[in-house]
Amino acid sequence: MLNIDDLIAHKGIPHTFEEYLTHYAPEIGEAINSFIPHATHPDMDTYLYQPLRTYSANGGKRHRPLICFIAARAVGGTAHCALSAAAAIEHFHTAALIHDDIADDAHLRRGLPCLHISEGLGLAINMGDLGLMLVNGTVIDDASLDDHTKVRVLSELITMTRLTIEGQALDIGWARDNRYDLTIDDYLVMATHKTAHYSGGVPLAIGAIVGKGTEKEIQGLRNFGLNTGLAFQIQDDLLNLIGKAESTKKGFRDDITEGKRTLMVVHALSELPPSKKQQLIDILSSHTTDQSQLDAAVSLMQEADSINFARRYAEQLTSKAKEEIADILEPSIHRDLLVSMADFFVNRLA
Repeated sequence: MLNIDDLIAHKGIPHTFEEYLTHYAPEIGEAINSFIPHATHPDMDTYLYQPLRTYSANGGKRHRPLICFIAARAVGGTAHCALSAAAAIEHFHTAALIHDDIADDAHLRRGLPCLHISEGLGLAINMGDLGLMLVNGTVIDDASLDDHTKVRVLSELITMTRLTIEGQALDIGWARDNRYDLTIDDYLVMATHKTAHYSGGVPLAIGAIVGKGTEKEIQGLRNFGLNTGLAFQIQDDLLNLIGKAESTKKGFRDDITEGKRTLMVVHALSELPPSKKQQLIDILSSHTTDQSQLDAAVSLMQEADSINFARRYAEQLTSKAKEEIADILEPSIHRDLLVSMADFFVNRLA
């Protein structure tokens, strides 16, 4: 199995987070996918393992496992000890995307048809279930972790799973019940639960745990990850509205079609006059794919200054995170990468 520390020693560590992702994503993706089991019957490969491997191979930037490695090394540990936990988080991410796309009736993911489109609904649900099973199984079988560390990591993963599901319940439930009475605080609870824990807080906390960091380091890195993870989600939602259509690889402005309660939507509904508020609600409720209607929704959010509000909010989150990380970690290239990560999360274009 790939030793991450040997890989880092061989390739070196870039100075920016974006370069770090580009530098290591392919090898890390292969290492992550090595945890997917092998079939005992050829049809299991046909209907389960191979489609999941193919889907996971198209895995994006791999930022979750890669920040887990940064955290482990930042507190004086090894990246190799974080591999099973990093794989667990990435396979949870895969499962969440598969199930999320089914719930949203989405069609594209990372520029390719969603798994329920290419393989059928039943098999896609089953593959998502396998991804969830891998969350705990990878850590249990890791001989490099002592039992105490395994139990603590598993506790983190179990809580992460519950929090993410809670956030997803809010997101789906608000859409089902046509809820437009939401506050910014409501949105922050949903997005923090649905995204920030598993995309930032937990990978960094687990990395610090397996790296034998202090409690101050573990909790400080968790808080850093929660703030930057929330900023990541806000930027993701902004890109869906005002990014380049060809760079989203998901479906440009499909958050409007799906009636998503993003920070921009919640803010606009609180700021627009009644007639324009109703116009935005009508568009969000119609599940339209008409380009002129999608453009009209974005124009309403711009009129309410909601695009700028969301951008400023994300920047404030990352500024706070960067200030606090200086009090948590000693100066190192790993701390510098985390600071670069915070900037990347709010400045990325895809």
